[in-house]
Amino acid sequence: MPLDFVPDTDVALRKERGRKAYDFGLSAEAAVARLYQSRGLELLEERWRGRAGEIDLIFRQGEEIVFVEVKASKSFAKAVTHLSAKQMVRLCASAEDYIGRLPKGLLTPMRIDLALVDGVGHVEILENALML
Repeated sequence: MPLDFVPDTDVALRKERGRKAYDFGLSAEAAVARLYQSRGLELLEERWRGRAGEIDLIFRQGEEIVFVEVKASKSFAKAVTHLSAKQMVRLCASAEDYIGRLPKGLLTPMRIDLALVDGVGHVEILENALML
């Protein structure tokens, strides 16, 4: 048997885990969106994609644009570890891309929040997590 042979059952299990992770991520984003909206923020975009990459959620709070990166895992501590330095750079570049398209451009007030969602759906928001 070749070393790179993967039984069909392993492929099916990986696909199922991937689908569950994707669904968990979507439900986490929905929970975060509801929380922000309950706080009076207006949802502008979901999974917005620019030249630098994707931003999970974008809101408006008065004049301020709020970019939200959602990370979900079994615990908040585990979720926060899913944000890499590379992703932080991508988030900043994506936020600048989005802001640059607005009438005030880079003069638009903004912040980037990190929303953590645990395995039971509790949400913890770290406002201005990247301190732009």
